[in-house]
Amino acid sequence: MKKNSINFIATIIIALILSQFMPWWSVMAAAFVSSLFFRLKGFSVFLIPFLAIALFWMVYSFWLSNTNDFILANKIATLLPLNGNPYLLILLSGVIGGLAAGIAAIFGKQCLALTRKS
Repeated sequence: MKKNSINFIATIIIALILSQFMPWWSVMAAAFVSSLFFRLKGFSVFLIPFLAIALFWMVYSFWLSNTNDFILANKIATLLPLNGNPYLLILLSGVIGGLAAGIAAIFGKQCLALTRKS
């Protein structure tokens, strides 16, 4: 349980730092790096970074959208089949970011296992 919490917090902190000067895929780099330093077992390798980045992206996109009264989020949600609901758009972006981070964390664990066997 302690490793899960440390990995969760480390992933969010690294993602927060990297997202200041890198593009959207910096969350994948954060999950990759955190999975190298804080090893998890089983399904938690995917789940912990998924939850961390999903929460990070949902909070961050809510914060950005709230500053302009959800004008842009409403327009994008209208273009997508979300019936103009900005909250569904925030949820969808969190899930997409979480999937990217979870897959990157699995890749990090596999790279670590590959280098350990050699």
